[in-house]
Amino acid sequence: MTFLSGRRDLLGLALGLVGLPGLAIAAVTEARLESAGRGRARLTVSANTATAWKLTATARPARLILSLPGSTWRAPARLRGSGPVDAARWDSAGRRLLIDLTGPVSVSRSASGSRLVIDIAPGTQTSHALLVRNGGGQGTIGGAGGGTGGGRGTTTASGLPLIVLDPGHGGKDPGTIGVAGTYEKRITLAAAQELKKQLEASGRCRVAMTRSRDVFVPLDGRVEFARKREAALFISLHADSAPGARGASVYTLSDRASDGLSARLAQSQNAADAAGGLRLPPVSPEIERILYSLVRQETKIGSARMARFAVEGLGRSVTLLPNTHRQASFAVLKAPEVPSILVEMGFLSDRRDEAALNRPAHRRQLAVALSGAVQGWLAQHHAGLVSTG
Repeated sequence: MTFLSGRRDLLGLALGLVGLPGLAIAAVTEARLESAGRGRARLTVSANTATAWKLTATARPARLILSLPGSTWRAPARLRGSGPVDAARWDSAGRRLLIDLTGPVSVSRSASGSRLVIDIAPGTQTSHALLVRNGGGQGTIGGAGGGTGGGRGTTTASGLPLIVLDPGHGGKDPGTIGVAGTYEKRITLAAAQELKKQLEASGRCRVAMTRSRDVFVPLDGRVEFARKREAALFISLHADSAPGARGASVYTLSDRASDGLSARLAQSQNAADAAGGLRLPPVSPEIERILYSLVRQETKIGSARMARFAVEGLGRSVTLLPNTHRQASFAVLKAPEVPSILVEMGFLSDRRDEAALNRPAHRRQLAVALSGAVQGWLAQHHAGLVSTG
């Protein structure tokens, strides 16, 4: 929001509050709560002039609170429930809509023009705890402003989850140099660009890349890139060197490597470590430890689920390394609240893998397989499932 447009919004709110003759009073003119499919509910709120909003949550009772300070409510005072919403009612004294829930939820929201849309899906205890602590966003509708803020799991105006792709290496760091002279940094960027194309064509997510050209990005910068954008999923692409190894493999984070090869690969990748910890509100050390543990466990489950989808998808398209899903302490996978996987697309130390990865058709096969895996993961993620299957 520009300084000027922000001033207009504040002016509109002030005029609405004082109710000057001939000027519109800030009012909610429409509110609907309806099914959005797959067990979700959608709340749509419209206002006639610049109206500030803020979405928060409570755990006991399980409730969302949409605050609309200074607004008059001209919509129905009570809304019938749908999906994870039991019912909603307007609290005129507090200038807020109380949304009673049947259990924990996750939310996404978009604000455009005069309308605010909030999608409410069944969630987990962890997703709801983050929503309680971080909120679900704030902004202005009915004026020049849109939506801002919000904890992990919220989305921007497109209403779609964000997938961050991380092409390994770049710039002064070429990565592995293949037996025929192929630079890993070029293969990972080309593969990420193809995967971005496939994912965006699905229409089910947004995509951002930690680098879109030949530049160096430190490992902690890659992790922070995903965290600042509240990514739903982080995928790092590589094509390393390992004598005798051939085929694609998928890695998730673990303090202890699942095998010697995984340990060596992690060591070679970790030129730096991710320093940032989980951003928590001021709480006691005991509560902080509990929350951190819950979030990390949920992230670990989400990462393992994505690894399973990736292995299944890749296995139908390309040669796989035996024991395809492996674990190691890769620094680039250490965002505590973002499910993350590292995909070794093959090994440039193997002439067959190197030749394949240099072919656009083979990279397209990889991208199609991984795009399908992401879509399968998103379907489970938004259904609020917590088992790894």
